[in-house]
Amino acid sequence: MKAAVFREVNVPMEIEEVSVSKPGPREVLVRTSAAGICHSDMHFWNGTYPGQVPMVLGHESAGIVEQVGSDVHYVKPGDHVITCLSVFCGHCEQCLTGHMSLCQEPETSRSAEDEPRLYQAATPVAPFAQLGSFAEMMLVHEHAVVKVREDMPMDIAALIGCGVTTGVGAVIHTAAVEPGATVAVIGCGGIGLSCINGAVIAGAARVIAVDMVPAKLELARKFGATDVVNASDGDAVAKVIEMTGGGVHYAFEAIGLKVTAEQSFQMLRKGGTATIIGMIPPGDMVSVHGVDFLYEKKIQGSMMGSNRFRVDMPRFVDFYLQGRLHLDDLISSRIKLADINAGMAALESGEVARSVIMFD
Repeated sequence: MKAAVFREVNVPMEIEEVSVSKPGPREVLVRTSAAGICHSDMHFWNGTYPGQVPMVLGHESAGIVEQVGSDVHYVKPGDHVITCLSVFCGHCEQCLTGHMSLCQEPETSRSAEDEPRLYQAATPVAPFAQLGSFAEMMLVHEHAVVKVREDMPMDIAALIGCGVTTGVGAVIHTAAVEPGATVAVIGCGGIGLSCINGAVIAGAARVIAVDMVPAKLELARKFGATDVVNASDGDAVAKVIEMTGGGVHYAFEAIGLKVTAEQSFQMLRKGGTATIIGMIPPGDMVSVHGVDFLYEKKIQGSMMGSNRFRVDMPRFVDFYLQGRLHLDDLISSRIKLADINAGMAALESGEVARSVIMFD
């Protein structure tokens, strides 16, 4: 099969021939239909986070089941599925207490003694996040996929595999935003826009979008933002506090920077909660004023929207088909696998929400 292979930091990827193994007893072979280009891929490609090379990046994807292993009963060939990097074992403490997105059990990967899922000659090729969706096929554990209805467009379904679930989930699961609350979202890329949309679904009375790109702020209004703040025009924190008469109940950071994480905490009113979704570079320390804890202000992280993806994703599909999730506007361009480097460059520029690779 053809795949975009990541071999060196900040070096354009080449489209190469990569071999894929046969499904093991609990594995599923999926023909990729669509794959979104996400900032998580960028963080590894540009070296912000360390990763094993050679690697096939990509994790926000949807496709059609080609083959299943002997012990797989959840899906069958022909089923439409969304993939998710929150691969779960189903029996560890995190899974049994409802925190499946935090499962780290190694059994969902192949061991070093097994044939690698992807390889070139005798060299293993690592699938990013156990998925590797910048490729024509994905060989994954059965607990990395969820069945979805066949009338769901595959390019839109792919977005639910990461960005939408991360953003909406952070609002409804991690932070548990309640009706009537005030919300600020810093960063209006794919995840931030999904946060905004999720806040509207949760019943937030006021949703303030914060970004430095006017086009993204305008797009945020389509997703339900009641107010926008251009952070390049002055002190965004002061503006949010003034607009709300003291700060918001909930703030979400969807960029992955120390300064914006700190700003999200500073935007809170007494008793407020800041949720950090973005991938802050390793080693960066986030500082907050200790006195704020006396006012019961909280700061927390969110991993993939604290999802239970086999429950959440079919619901998000229904929300989209009902017109409640505005996912069409998330896609800035549809490209081919051969255009992967241009898609990565567009994402890094900060001017687009999502480029989606189409394989059909």
